[in-house]
Amino acid sequence: MYEKEIAEELQRWKRKLLKRPSMVGRYTKGLQSKMNNLIPEKVHSVVTASIKNMVYATLVGSEYTTKKQPEVALSLEQREEKVFQIIKTYKRTAALEGAGTGAGGILLGMADFPLLLSIKMKFLFDVASAYGYDVRDYRERLFVLYLFQLTYAREEKRSDLIKQLEEWELKKEHLPEKEEYLATFDWKAFQLDYRDYIDLPKMLQLIPGFGAVVGAAANYRFLDLLGETAMNGYRIRWLSSLPE
Repeated sequence: MYEKEIAEELQRWKRKLLKRPSMVGRYTKGLQSKMNNLIPEKVHSVVTASIKNMVYATLVGSEYTTKKQPEVALSLEQREEKVFQIIKTYKRTAALEGAGTGAGGILLGMADFPLLLSIKMKFLFDVASAYGYDVRDYRERLFVLYLFQLTYAREEKRSDLIKQLEEWELKKEHLPEKEEYLATFDWKAFQLDYRDYIDLPKMLQLIPGFGAVVGAAANYRFLDLLGETAMNGYRIRWLSSLPE
């Protein structure tokens, strides 16, 4: 019964994700492009370097991995009870971090970019483990990056990314070795979507005083969106593994 409810929720989420952006959304995108030109190049450089380093660390490092073996004998409902608690905890953490760095103006605001990325990656790894996947396997880390990318992807890329999630169980069996994959990973395209998505609220966060409110609200929302995408990404895998 729980899986049936989840399958219906999953279809609603897909429809919402793939529908044409609203007029407000299109206006915001245009405004965002104009605001991009006002952001100091130093800030853009910090964001770009942070994302590049995060992608590399996610695929090859052990910074975000857990030493605990994922639990294997839990139902989907039991796993998602844990995931809801993880989301709640990380949203609070991200909001506090955003408020603290936002209150400090441009210098601390710049520090928020790598800090928030680190929080997001640790969050996704904890969610993966809660669903029973071992993130010590680099293929599971790559799946985490797809979830991250889908959360902040442009509308025209979402359909292809959802397809990647739906075909993951087959696709992962044919992935090259980690070192070979790293040599061809297009981190530039990956980071551009993310940077474009967060630029507008993060620029407002650089305003002293006002930035504290914006930083807390933006980080809370970013984690909320990431949590929604992560849950539905793993739901796709869980439901596809059920017998017909």
